[in-house]
Amino acid sequence: QVQLVESGGGSVQAGGSLNLSCQASGRVFNYYSVGWFRQAPGKERWFVAAISASGGFTYYADSVKGRFTISRDNAKNTAHLQMNSLKPEDTAVYYCALHSDGTYAYADGYKNWGQGTQVTVSS
Repeated sequence: QVQLVESGGGSVQAGGSLNLSCQASGRVFNYYSVGWFRQAPGKERWFVAAISASGGFTYYADSVKGRFTISRDNAKNTAHLQMNSLKPEDTAVYYCALHSDGTYAYADGYKNWGQGTQVTVSS
């Protein structure tokens, strides 16, 4: 069973950067696409970015395109989300998960969710 642990969250001012990490245990990590989602208080969990198992394909929500970059290092069982030019509306708990079914943008198609890491962007 693969377990995912997110880290790298924190508090930054608008315009700042953070690099989130998603560390996976287990050998099957390399066979799955990985997605990042975020959830603000009182709101649903929203898709942020996804990366294919090989890392050759990436997909972003329009709201983060050009500011966020998703990557992975299969040798280290990790995925990253580099977040630049952060805005207050990026404030949320960020989660990573393994993609198991369906389109990348829907949370129902993911499994093995991590516990999340808080990102707070102040204006």
